[in-house]
Amino acid sequence: MPDSRISRRGLLAAAPGAIAVAGSVASTMSAQEYRMEGADLKLGVASYSFRKFSRAQAITMTKELGTPYLNVKSFHLELNSAPAEIDAARKEFSDAGIVIVGIGNVDFKKDDDTDIKSKFEYAKRLGAPLIVCAPTQVTLPRLEKFVKEYDIKIAVHNHGPEDKYFPTPQSVLKIVKDLDPRCGLCIDIGHTARTGVDVVESIAEAGSRLLDMHVKDLADMRVKESQVAVGEGKMPFPAIFRQLIKMRYKGSVNLEYEIEDNNPMPGMQKSFSYMRGVLAGIGAVAAV
Repeated sequence: MPDSRISRRGLLAAAPGAIAVAGSVASTMSAQEYRMEGADLKLGVASYSFRKFSRAQAITMTKELGTPYLNVKSFHLELNSAPAEIDAARKEFSDAGIVIVGIGNVDFKKDDDTDIKSKFEYAKRLGAPLIVCAPTQVTLPRLEKFVKEYDIKIAVHNHGPEDKYFPTPQSVLKIVKDLDPRCGLCIDIGHTARTGVDVVESIAEAGSRLLDMHVKDLADMRVKESQVAVGEGKMPFPAIFRQLIKMRYKGSVNLEYEIEDNNPMPGMQKSFSYMRGVLAGIGAVAAV
């Protein structure tokens, strides 16, 4: 059955047991990693979702969602933090069982080696293997030498129609295709949809350059302000997950919940339950 014909209600009805299990594990740190046909998808959280909350609260909320995987935004550890502060934060994350899958989004607009190096040093000290970033056409190639020096990946985040540098995944690919393989994309599916390009096709085009993902759902695929809990909008999640499995994607799929910033947990819990249900419904196996 083509993905476009799978309704959200139909899919949820087809796998109620899987969704019930997914909802019940939210406090046990399980059902966060799914494997199928060589793919290894990690459902995680972009800590921007918790921007109104402290680091300690963000850690607790991430664990309540049933995942250890977190992309750390500067709200929860400032980029100019002293080494001792970074060390203390790293220990706090580690002691809580949180796995840092990356940092960001990090701005690389300044064409200056000192500025760039300081951010790679931050990532290295925190133990982050990847930097989700927002460079320019000038600074992006410049980042390559730091990727090689630090062995830290960069994933350029596309920001939609308002982004004068990299609005679409395709605009990122034009440059990174000729750079070190550790230079790639963080596709934000919401921003991608708003540019009018096909989200699933864009993921396929990225191929091995897809190093990270930010996911969300939209009631209107062209309107930023129409974000809703995942499963309540029009984003084709079954097709997205099938494409990631086809590509044998092994990175993170991080929920970036930009609405209800004072009380994001109900919507985020719905979002995780829906994504787990979709993955179970297409046959992906949860690794507990």
